[in-house]
Amino acid sequence: MSTPEQAPARSEPGPQTAIADAASRAGADGTEPLVSVRGLVKHFPITRGIIFQRRIGAVQAVDDVSFEVQRGETLGIVGESGCGKSTTARLIVRLLEATEGEVRFDGRDITHVKGAELKAIRREMQIVFQDPYSSLNPRKTVGSIIGEPFAIHRLHRDRAERKQVVQELMKTVGLNPEHYNRYPHEFSGGQRQRIGVARSLALQPRLLIADEPVSALDVSIQAQVLNLLREMQERLGLTLIFIAHDLSVVRHMCDRVAVMYLGKVVEIGSGDALYGFPRHPYTGALLAAVPVADPDTHGSERRLLSGDVPSPAFPPAGCRFHTRCPKAQEICKEKEPPLEDKGSGTRTACHFPLTREEVVATGVRTAQ
Repeated sequence: MSTPEQAPARSEPGPQTAIADAASRAGADGTEPLVSVRGLVKHFPITRGIIFQRRIGAVQAVDDVSFEVQRGETLGIVGESGCGKSTTARLIVRLLEATEGEVRFDGRDITHVKGAELKAIRREMQIVFQDPYSSLNPRKTVGSIIGEPFAIHRLHRDRAERKQVVQELMKTVGLNPEHYNRYPHEFSGGQRQRIGVARSLALQPRLLIADEPVSALDVSIQAQVLNLLREMQERLGLTLIFIAHDLSVVRHMCDRVAVMYLGKVVEIGSGDALYGFPRHPYTGALLAAVPVADPDTHGSERRLLSGDVPSPAFPPAGCRFHTRCPKAQEICKEKEPPLEDKGSGTRTACHFPLTREEVVATGVRTAQ
């Protein structure tokens, strides 16, 4: 595969080659991660006053997050609402500016790029938003929405050619090309999300971030959208970051999983290792809360979390989970545990990781 310096300038893809060109770029050797996040921090300031504002604190939405995503793989990010999943996604695609840290894409630091450089990078990475109702402009037709990336990047300037490419994309994601001139309110929730997927694939990106893409959809539609994402990933060779709070969905979709709590990654590893033997008490509690479709488990006791998530504006000292952790001891209140290998295939930030017996006792049915 050509290095970024050797790669030729990208030309406008023709209507019949848009999908094929993206697939041909997928033949990366995977030796270097496509996305590398190092020490990522995002603090939102808390101010007081109307005319003369002064800063009195900060919401620590993301605090020292690090991970890598290899080419062609799917990384899942899970956690409770407010843990920093969506903020992390927006930092990666540069919809938000990082307070500290570094985001590298294909070996290049993109944390502070601006202007034309940022515009060019955004051809390579796209995001599918959570709510298909609010992420589409209700005053624009579907054809205009999907074709807008071409207008921004000045591709397919001929109207007939652009319409043909857009209709090809609509057909690819399972939409009727004849609905080119319809408006978003004329589609169902699942169809709207397909419109969002088509728009994100228009520029043939290498990285696709799906920010809880099925949480706002009916259960009967969720599987269709998930299967669509899997199909597009296999066909185009996409690298996928999948954000969700539904652990069963993440297990179906992802190769590796990162668990976040209050702005930090507390456990990360392969899906099989994490679901087979979770080491962090928070991961174990999340898995224990997943309903099991097994009549033999009806009435069995499951140890679930108690208490509320602390405020990200005033996170607790030491391990941020110690206020809700049943295994917390004095050291947990004083010293933050490092994210390190615990010998079971995952890296865990915990002073007292779960044993197999404890995992079984929590009610997790996946422990080996």
